[in-house]
Amino acid sequence: EKFSEIHTVLSAAEELNIKPTIGVRTKLSGAGSGRWKESGGDRSKFGLTTRNLVQIVELLREKGKLDCLQLLHFHLGSQITHIRALKNALREGTRTLIGLREMGAPVEYFDVGGGLGVDYDGSSTNFESSMNYSLQEYANDVVFHIAEACIEAGIPMPTILSESGRALTAHHSVLVAEVLGVTDYSNATGPVGKPDEDSPAVLRNFHETFESANAKNFQESYNDAVQLREEGMTLFNVGQLSLADRARVEEYFWRTCEKILRITRSLPYVPDELEGLERDLADTYFLNFSVFQSLPDSWAIQQLFPIVPIHRHNEQPTRRAVLADITCDSDGKIDRFIDLKDVKRTLELHPLQPNQPYYVGFFLVGAYQEILGDLHNLFGDTNVVHVDIAEDGRPKLTHVVRGDRVEEVLSYVEYYEPDLLADLRRNIEKAISEDKITFEESARLLRRYEAGLASYTYLVRDREAEAGTNGAARASQAPAAPASLTVSIPTSPPRGAGSAAAAPAAAPTAAS
Repeated sequence: EKFSEIHTVLSAAEELNIKPTIGVRTKLSGAGSGRWKESGGDRSKFGLTTRNLVQIVELLREKGKLDCLQLLHFHLGSQITHIRALKNALREGTRTLIGLREMGAPVEYFDVGGGLGVDYDGSSTNFESSMNYSLQEYANDVVFHIAEACIEAGIPMPTILSESGRALTAHHSVLVAEVLGVTDYSNATGPVGKPDEDSPAVLRNFHETFESANAKNFQESYNDAVQLREEGMTLFNVGQLSLADRARVEEYFWRTCEKILRITRSLPYVPDELEGLERDLADTYFLNFSVFQSLPDSWAIQQLFPIVPIHRHNEQPTRRAVLADITCDSDGKIDRFIDLKDVKRTLELHPLQPNQPYYVGFFLVGAYQEILGDLHNLFGDTNVVHVDIAEDGRPKLTHVVRGDRVEEVLSYVEYYEPDLLADLRRNIEKAISEDKITFEESARLLRRYEAGLASYTYLVRDREAEAGTNGAARASQAPAAPASLTVSIPTSPPRGAGSAAAAPAAAPTAAS
């Protein structure tokens, strides 16, 4: 990969008295396509230049070891979106292979690298989250271009290798997370009350704007609503509008926007000013997971993943939502979703039902996400459930891997369980001596603290406690039911994704 390494290889082989088997990675002039296109090309980070290759051949010939050069490798980068980039690379790479053979190097293996894409958004285009070719077309092009060039040059076909990691692993992991709560920006129901005659003028005008909004004047109504909201805020800031009246101004504004949004959804063209209404009125669904731990590419490079609820599929999803995790970071959200032709800013979900869990699945996350995830806010690895397919076609759980516990992630930042418990015991003894707590209270506190250290880093619902309190939702960090898990499904993508979605989970789940 670097010219200096050939000297290291030859020196080590001489010292060990062995014959080395050498492979070289070439830096092709043609770049890849998509988000990682700069992994190829003249300025790419990895690989040997053509001049380096010639120097290595000459050095090996000089030392009588030219027959040790057995492999040629190139890599265009991950997620190649356009098949043309691969075709061009194969032409250049194959000519390089032939050139090495003509110089006397008996290169037997030709590694065409990785880059085989995953069609995350289903569009089959050269968009960053898609690919404009199939697996069969990829294989056909690789074999055809190498065979054509070798036959033309009259040399034997090499053994072809590939390293398509993303395409092999992406389909075999799904993250499943439970919705913990919703912030609803358009939850008002019933008629909008008419303000009294002695109400501030801004309220009376707002009510009139709301009532008069229709398909003919919706643009004007929106402009009026924005102006009236700003007027209401100004009056509130100078003490001319009460808190209750300001709340009514906000209600009028959002109800007017919601009415206008219903109108624009049926229009073939929406004015630029109103395109953001769908996003502005979207609910925020809070899910029991960490974007930074489980979906880092969504945050870091705006990677799109298929995201759908994994149940209630016989019901129409009537809410538009963005997703937020439980970290304290404002970047811990997902507000870009797959659409038929473009990227949409909201996701269709179902309204939550009282005392009923609601799960959302994040699919095709098997490549890179788990290994790239970090401990931001000390949310650790999720629980993992590995699922296989039995001979009768039914899914079966093979084993469970427990996710990180609180005491484990605290130790990563040098807070250790023995020290923490010792500090707590000293404080408890002091509190008892000062009659601030009883012995019974101190015992309960210590048990609770020890249980917390041994618990999962994500929230876990205590279903038994909920049932015992007439369904009152109550989340705790007790180590009872696992809140996240990963499911491993070594089958074809459709069966793997479906089986993972069917796996029961007590809270957020990562299925791989």
